[in-house]
Amino acid sequence: MRRKLKDVCAKSVAFRVVGGRLEGVKFYSGCPGNLQALGALLEGMPVEEAVAKLKGIPCGERKTSCSDQLARVLEARAKPAARRKPRKKSGPPAGP
Repeated sequence: MRRKLKDVCAKSVAFRVVGGRLEGVKFYSGCPGNLQALGALLEGMPVEEAVAKLKGIPCGERKTSCSDQLARVLEARAKPAARRKPRKKSGPPAGP
């Protein structure tokens, strides 16, 4: 899964969740050494633990960071389907 990030140097992040754990976290652009290290540290970590550790971390004067953006992506991914808006079904208009 690859997702775009907002208001940070990294343009996007890719990862897999297998059995509730993160695998293959890779950031595109940004600070290569730090983000490669972050990906290595997150390898195999439960998603909930990663969110708890990364959420709310700022970067310099910014109110967010690459790690905070990843936490937001993971949280959004974990929202139950019931909380998402149902899609409208298309079909013929109702009769007279």
